[in-house]
Amino acid sequence: MATFQYRCRQDGDFDVQRPIGTPAGAVHCPSCGGDAVRVFTAPMLSLASRDRMAVIDRAEQSRDEPEVVTSLPPTGHRRPRVASVSANPALARLPKP
Repeated sequence: MATFQYRCRQDGDFDVQRPIGTPAGAVHCPSCGGDAVRVFTAPMLSLASRDRMAVIDRAEQSRDEPEVVTSLPPTGHRRPRVASVSANPALARLPKP
């Protein structure tokens, strides 16, 4: 659920919780029943962790200044394939790759 903010001319701002992607352009004020329009505010990113903010900043930077690859990776660095073993006995009858 996401919280959307609306403003009534008579009673001021109030919040409405709805599923993400379903905000209405206008709703009825819970106090007076009049029309209230949606108010667009900045997201509360200050509550995010440092790691999450670093990822957001890097994504924003890569939009305008993408990292450029100048060479191919070394050929000797291939990860070995590790076969995953499941504890589910029904999967033991499946063909192996």
